[in-house]
Amino acid sequence: MMSSNGDKLPEDGAFAASKNSWNRYYQNSVVQPLLTDLYQITMAYAYWKSGKMDDHAVFDLFFRTNPFQGEFTIFAGLEECLKFMENFHYSETDIEYLKHALPQGIEEEFFEYLSELTAKDVTLYAIAEGSVAFPRIPLIKVAGPLIIVQLLETTLLTLVNYASLMATNAARYRMVAGRHINLLEFGLRRAQGPDGGLSASKYCYIGGFDGTSNVLAGKLFNIPVKGTHAHAYITSFTGTKELKTRVLGHKESGDKRDLLELAINHRIELSKILDISTEESSEGELAAMVSFAIAFPDGFMALVDTSGLLNFCAVALALNDQDYRAVGIRIDSGDLAYLSCLARETFERISECFKLPWFSRLTIVASNDINEETILSLNEQGHKIDCFGIGTHLVTCQRQPALGCVYKMVEINSQPRIKLSQDVAKVTMPGNKNVFRLYGADGHALIDLLQRVDESPPEVGQKVLCRHPFQESKRAYVSPARVEVLYQIYWADGRVTQAMPSLEEVRERVQDSLRTLRQDHKRTLNPTPYKVAVSDNLYNFIHDLWLQNAPIGELS
Repeated sequence: MMSSNGDKLPEDGAFAASKNSWNRYYQNSVVQPLLTDLYQITMAYAYWKSGKMDDHAVFDLFFRTNPFQGEFTIFAGLEECLKFMENFHYSETDIEYLKHALPQGIEEEFFEYLSELTAKDVTLYAIAEGSVAFPRIPLIKVAGPLIIVQLLETTLLTLVNYASLMATNAARYRMVAGRHINLLEFGLRRAQGPDGGLSASKYCYIGGFDGTSNVLAGKLFNIPVKGTHAHAYITSFTGTKELKTRVLGHKESGDKRDLLELAINHRIELSKILDISTEESSEGELAAMVSFAIAFPDGFMALVDTSGLLNFCAVALALNDQDYRAVGIRIDSGDLAYLSCLARETFERISECFKLPWFSRLTIVASNDINEETILSLNEQGHKIDCFGIGTHLVTCQRQPALGCVYKMVEINSQPRIKLSQDVAKVTMPGNKNVFRLYGADGHALIDLLQRVDESPPEVGQKVLCRHPFQESKRAYVSPARVEVLYQIYWADGRVTQAMPSLEEVRERVQDSLRTLRQDHKRTLNPTPYKVAVSDNLYNFIHDLWLQNAPIGELS
């Protein structure tokens, strides 16, 4: 199997699942209108009671700080948001439940109103899923009747927050590992429940991972599924006498030979070449490896420690006698840098001694509580690992467990709204806005520019004044070599308006989008902040509105 960049992935025999696309449009049944906070529905009733059904509102969904002490975020979760919009409808049982859950005295007509409510009058703008995004830039802009756009808030946030956090985490692992190292997500058993596990598998793949151990995610999302075996398989054998099947037919001729006998003979030979005593290897481990090799002769990948290397190599040579090639080993404990170098050196010696060039290229997979810092350290130590299996730190986002997206009203009935705070970071950008990405002559993104919707967009080669939204002295003229319009309409008139990309296409967009950033924006240590600016018109608009809404103190 090949990855998207052309690198060969370890096939793992029966564990390399075939691709299919029959379930592309799977939607989690938990994602429904009642997957919300109670106060959204109580506000909806208060709006309805106040006659605000026809009020038109605009909300921005954005985050304030990049995660993981980095300077970029990957936007993900848009497709799930659109599926939610498409299926937004309160069922009869939903209405019956709400009649009991909401405070007494709510009028029956409100429940009738809810039963007919859909997202048909909503317009949703967004940047493309898989794009790099930055603080204060709305990922999604939602416009429509006040009640429905308010009711969408919590669900949209839960669909975007974790998805974007997970895709960003995965993209960071991909960057520190490098393009030619395969990355597998092994986090299902450590994830925050089944939904967390499925979402992690999907958005890790988008972020740049090559496969998952999660079988259901493979079925639902067409992600390559990978795996080997656990320690339990090795310890389930105590000796070679337990082997019920010892013979394996030749791949071409079909001639059967005793694989255990071949492996034992090779082990004796290898012990002399590698200067390792056969007494250091376990008979139970040898039996387990022989049985696994017979079960998966084309995909033999074994879990080993230092003492298991001799047994693995003996079984791999026995398979070679029957015209099969082993895949490699997985190291799950100990000094990963040292053990990977020892394994690679061993494979290379055997390759030379037995004139088997492929043996030197056997895959070395490492897993064992790996995080970004582990990979950076292994890089410094000159490891020989081909593939990392990463679980806990990846899927739980231990360095930062939440992205912190918010959903704020910025306009109602064409009147701008601003949220003021003593913390400037929490002051919102009022009004209906567009956003553009301006590129320099070298092809790298220079700055993201927010403008009011009635402003003329920036043009290539034309100087535009870009201002920090809250610091008056921070401003610069930019003459862009390219201008990218970031918003597209994804939902209008009750339907999805764009052809939705496949998971593979979103995955490719992540890497393409990251390549538009300068390296100093992406580095792990002290990355350079990417600039987000407002137009001069929007700057003045914000500060005028701020003064209008800020209370005037009185001294006495």
